Amino acid sequence: MVNFTVDEIRQFMENKKNIRNISVIAHVDHGKSTLTDSLVSKAGIISSAKAGEARFTDTRKDEQLRCITIKSTAVTLCYELSDKDFEQIEQDKDPDKHLLVNLIDSPGHLDFSSEVTAALRITDGALVVVDCISGVCVQTETVLRQSIAERIKPILFLNKMDRALLELQLDQENLYKTFQKIVENVNSIISTYICDDSKMGDISLCPTIGNVGFGSGKYGWAFTLKEFADIYSQKFKIEASKLMKKLWGDNYYSAVDKKWSNQKSENNLRGFCMFVLDPIYKLAKSIMNFNQNEYTNLIEKLGIEIKEKNVLNSGGKELFKLVMNTWLPAGDTLLSMITIHLPSPVRAQKYRTELLYEGPRDDDAFRAMHDCDSTGPLMMYISKMIPSGSRFTAMGRVFSGRAATGQKVRIMGPNYLPGRKEDLNIKPIQRTEIMMGRINHSVEDIPCGNICGLVGIDQFLIKSGTITTFENAHNLKVMKFSVSPVVRVAVEAKNLSDLPKLVEGLKQLAKSDPMVQCVMEESGEHVICGAGELHLEICLKDLEDVYAGIPIKKSNPLVSYRETVTEESSVNCLAKSTNKLNRLFMKASPLPEGLAEEIDSKAVYPSQDTKLRSKYLSEHYQLDLSYTKNIWCFGPDGNGPNLLINSTKGVQYMNEIKDSVVAGFQWVSKEGPLVEESLRGVRINLTDAVIHTDSMHRSGGQIIPAARRCMYASILSAEPRLYEPVYLAQIECSRSVIGAVYNILNQRRGIMLEELQNGNPQIVEIKAYIPVNESFGFSGEIQEKTSGKGFVQCVFDHWQVMDLNINEPSSKSMQIVNNIRRRKGLKEKIPDINQFLDKL
Repeated sequence: MVNFTVDEIRQFMENKKNIRNISVIAHVDHGKSTLTDSLVSKAGIISSAKAGEARFTDTRKDEQLRCITIKSTAVTLCYELSDKDFEQIEQDKDPDKHLLVNLIDSPGHLDFSSEVTAALRITDGALVVVDCISGVCVQTETVLRQSIAERIKPILFLNKMDRALLELQLDQENLYKTFQKIVENVNSIISTYICDDSKMGDISLCPTIGNVGFGSGKYGWAFTLKEFADIYSQKFKIEASKLMKKLWGDNYYSAVDKKWSNQKSENNLRGFCMFVLDPIYKLAKSIMNFNQNEYTNLIEKLGIEIKEKNVLNSGGKELFKLVMNTWLPAGDTLLSMITIHLPSPVRAQKYRTELLYEGPRDDDAFRAMHDCDSTGPLMMYISKMIPSGSRFTAMGRVFSGRAATGQKVRIMGPNYLPGRKEDLNIKPIQRTEIMMGRINHSVEDIPCGNICGLVGIDQFLIKSGTITTFENAHNLKVMKFSVSPVVRVAVEAKNLSDLPKLVEGLKQLAKSDPMVQCVMEESGEHVICGAGELHLEICLKDLEDVYAGIPIKKSNPLVSYRETVTEESSVNCLAKSTNKLNRLFMKASPLPEGLAEEIDSKAVYPSQDTKLRSKYLSEHYQLDLSYTKNIWCFGPDGNGPNLLINSTKGVQYMNEIKDSVVAGFQWVSKEGPLVEESLRGVRINLTDAVIHTDSMHRSGGQIIPAARRCMYASILSAEPRLYEPVYLAQIECSRSVIGAVYNILNQRRGIMLEELQNGNPQIVEIKAYIPVNESFGFSGEIQEKTSGKGFVQCVFDHWQVMDLNINEPSSKSMQIVNNIRRRKGLKEKIPDINQFLDKL
């Protein structure tokens, strides 16, 4: 039975201090969706019997079939808090004891990391789920890093405890050490990525605080130390908060002496094992061994009330699930953790606004967001589009003001600049909706602090953007994804008459996924770029079945490369304009190591204050101040990891030709001379110029082609190379098949990094680098050669320079260059430098 109506939810949305916006994040198959069912069940949307099996937030058919989450799903849940939980909330709260939880269940597969980014942007807290058998994995670290970068406060849940009890049958001390290791690993990741001046306060995780939970999402039971401290506090006559500290760490209790000690001896046991694990272990053992007398006595002693007495005769897993679910319901534990330890929008926006808002700190929009003011101007961020029939619902978070049906708003895309009209539309909102997983419900308006859907703005935004009613508002910061679209597939319609449907389908596909890119090459082929094989597979299936609805032909997966230089240009390259009246002199050189990554991560960016940027580059990369003050632009697209620097001295008319040279640089950085791929880590120095005095003779038509030829010549004279993308592969396999895994890695140019031992002594975790070009079919081959005992996860990690000389015809690099040039319809040979150089 549902515990609330849509009207009640809308009413509770006004109580901003009693709202929690949370994402559920984890590695793939660690049990996010099954655990989320417990919260959905607690809200009365599904029955408790179905919780753990229904996977309510997996709304797509392929999600249910594959048993993995592919798209983030939002659901609004309402609860009535117990007096005990309500009293323990330390932050400001509204007197109404109802709590509204806007929950987003996100994917765990590395290929869908962009969905996690979109979920984190519009939430304030994160429930981090870790499989207590597998421990902290690649994606666990990735999502934690993303959440800390977005100033999202985490709580931790150690899932699949049932496997440790029933399958692996770990003893109590080993299970405690497994838990302790996971908590330490997660805290280690948090301390690595959190800034010293973080405004969030202490976000470290510790069971004694109550922000770490344990249990089983599938069986629907969970606990924190708070639950057991409440049970034992009456017996020991100690406050529950003090007892919690005794139930973790090196605290041992002697049943003989009735004393606590911090030293292990023969007649004492660790507090966590004796008081927390022991009752659970005894219950599990007696029920699984069908020892009815023993488990009946235990159920009575623990005060567990089983309504249907006849089920007590059955024993086995079903009874264990029922008993544990009745004694320690997961929904209650998770709700308690979320309520007490995660911030309300009022609290979170005080430290998140300065990170999200790009405008000044004293305008109306910033103040309204900072105070979570529902009477201020509307400020809303749209993080993703959700398909809804032939249209899309824009999912986002209202940071200030109210989003109302029929309200006229400014729809600002990611390229909008204040004072300009590009990427700006002023249109009314057709409908505002409360997100409820599979179904959305229309309401008149949504106040700030809530997550909602907007209908009618999808035609003005491609993927994400800012919605506001404040005329002078700046954009909210564009999301930064942890993965890159480095794998590409060319598609075409099987029937030429279906081409218009394909083009329309590609537009809709680009809208439906936060990261996928659909581009049309100069050769006319349509290319889809994604994060990996699975990501592309899902995109192509959606395109064929949903968006285009036509049969399509697809190429083999292609890899995006980047072009770079490894030395400074051997000559000062000269190019003349077509009329021979202007001369440009340039040199190319590589950017200092690490600077390209800093530009990607927006630590260095075009709109940064010039003096601050110059000082930073001078101190960290030892670049000459005279150069760093004269950075004309970044490229490609005005923000990429390449720099154009004006290092001329005393040359006239430089400002007049600046736009033309910049246009030439953007062209070159988008299409390099080797294979017309984007440049990376290249610095072009404009060393000298001779410019005609008459403005008619130094127009863009003269300067742009000359600048392009000069840049091409300077790159070709600076030892050009290709960058190839590299995955970090995490391979979990049985110890018996480790030799087969190493053989496959060697055949695919893989580089072994480390071999780790997990909690299970038979399972080994291998981390290795593998080039994306060699990764196609890697997962399938691992499973085939290991007879299903190996499991692979790949995530984009970095770009690496291909070793072999680009000028050796037989080299791997040269083969790749030739293949790409042939595919793009370019001449077989790399252009000769003399095609671009002019003589004095």
